[in-house]
Amino acid sequence: MPANSWHENDSYNELDALGSLLSELSEQDSDEIADATPVLETALTSGYKGRRRKAAVVLTMVWGGTIALHLVSWGAWLVLGMTTVFGIHALRLVLTRPHSAPEPLSDAMATCPYVSLVVAAKNEEAVIGKLVEMLCQIDYPSHKYEVWVIDDNSTDKTPILLNTLAKQYNHLKVLRRADGATGGKSGALNDVLPLTKGEFIAVFDADAQVSPDLLRQVLPLFDREEVGAVQMRKAIANANTNFWTSGQMAEMALDSYMQQQRIASGGLGDLRGNGQFVRREALERCGGWNEETITDDLDLALRLHLDRWDIESLSFPPVQEEGVTNAIALWHQRNRWAEGQSQRYLDYWRLITRNRMGTAKTFDLAMFLLIQQVVPLAAVPDLMMAVARNRAPILAPMTALTLTLSVLSMFMGLKRERKNEQISLAAYFVILLQTLRGTIYMLHWLVVMIAATTRMSVRPKRLKWVKTVHQGK
Repeated sequence: MPANSWHENDSYNELDALGSLLSELSEQDSDEIADATPVLETALTSGYKGRRRKAAVVLTMVWGGTIALHLVSWGAWLVLGMTTVFGIHALRLVLTRPHSAPEPLSDAMATCPYVSLVVAAKNEEAVIGKLVEMLCQIDYPSHKYEVWVIDDNSTDKTPILLNTLAKQYNHLKVLRRADGATGGKSGALNDVLPLTKGEFIAVFDADAQVSPDLLRQVLPLFDREEVGAVQMRKAIANANTNFWTSGQMAEMALDSYMQQQRIASGGLGDLRGNGQFVRREALERCGGWNEETITDDLDLALRLHLDRWDIESLSFPPVQEEGVTNAIALWHQRNRWAEGQSQRYLDYWRLITRNRMGTAKTFDLAMFLLIQQVVPLAAVPDLMMAVARNRAPILAPMTALTLTLSVLSMFMGLKRERKNEQISLAAYFVILLQTLRGTIYMLHWLVVMIAATTRMSVRPKRLKWVKTVHQGK
C-alpha cells in the first residue's frame, strides 16, 4: 500500500510559492494542453501548492451541499438519482468477467526483457535479508535481471547486512543515500532510476515476500503496448495475528477484487507500492516519482492514466507483506493513505475534468471518488441535519449501496483468493465470517477520511509520518 515519507523533519509549508500543476494549467490554452506529458513533467519539477486551500474548499462544498440537500424539496430525489446511476455502474462491475491471466514465460522463449528489481530501505534489519535472498534466487535468466537496494541513511544494522549480502549475491547492487537526502521513498527511487538498466522497474517494500516465478507471471501482462504498469495482488503474511491483521487481509481481498473488476470494465487500475511493475518508457514520460506527495504509488498511477497508459493487475502469485498489528500504527498508516489519495485529486483535478483519461475511466473515477471520499465526508453534516429535522439521513440510499458493494466485493475477493480449489460449505461459512469481521474493521475508514480531509483543510504543514516498523515475522 502507499507509503512514502520517513519519520524526519522534512515537512514543508503548504502555502510556500511552489508553482503547481494547476498554476501551470491556468497559463495554457486547450491546444497546449493537448500533449499532457510536458505538463506532468513540469508539475513534478516545480512542485505543488495550495492543497490546504483546495481541501478547505472541497470540505466546505461537501458539507454545504449536504446541508442544502436537506433544505430543498428535491434533495432526496437527487440522491436517489445518483444512487441509481452508481447502482447501475456497481452492477456492471460485479457482473463483468475479469481478464484471464496470460500464460507465464517459458524457458523456450528466445528473449526475455531485462528487469530491475528495486527496494527502498531505511532501518530494515529485521526483513531486508530475507527479501534480498528471495529476489536474488528468482526463477528467471540470471543475466536478465538486477536487484537494487537503496539504503536511505539507515542507522541500524541494515548497511552491515547489505554489505554481507552484496558479497554473497552478484545480482545485488546497493545505493547509499547521504545524510540529509530529501524526497522520502520517491527521492530514493528517483536517485536509483538512472543507475538501473531494466526495461521494466519493479518496486518492493522491504517486508515483501515473493514467489520465485513472479517475473514469469507478471511480464506477459505487458504484451499490450498500452500497459504502463502492473500491480501484484497484496496479501497479509501475518493475517492470523489479531483482529487488525485479519481485517487487513479482508481489506486486501476487497481491494484486489475491485481492482480486477474495474480494469475489466474499462475503469482505473491503481498501484499499491509494494509489488508494482512499471514500464520504463511510461515512467520516464511521466517524469519519474513525485517527491511532493506522501503516496508515490497513488500519484504515479493517476499520472499514468492521464498520460493514457493502462494499469493491469495480477492475482497469482501475490506479494505478501506484514500487516500493522495495533490500532495506533493502523491509524498513522491509513491517515497517510487517505491524505495521499486526496492530494492526487487536488493536484490533477483540471486534467481529470478535461477527460484526458477517456469517458470510461473518468466516469469510473468519479463514481469511486463519490463513495470513497464524498460520502464519508458528508456523514457528519448529514447526521446532524437528520437529528435536527427528525428525519432519516438523506444520503442513506447511497450509504446502503456503498456498504452492500463493499460486503459483496469482500466476500468475492476472499473466495477468489482460493483460486480453483473446491470450496466446501464449511469453507463458505469461514469466508462469510471473515467478511463480517472485515466489514466491521473497514468502518475505521469513515473516521480516517473525515479526520484526514479536515486536517488538510486547517493545517499549514504536512504531518511527519511515522515509518511503519517491520518485525520480520
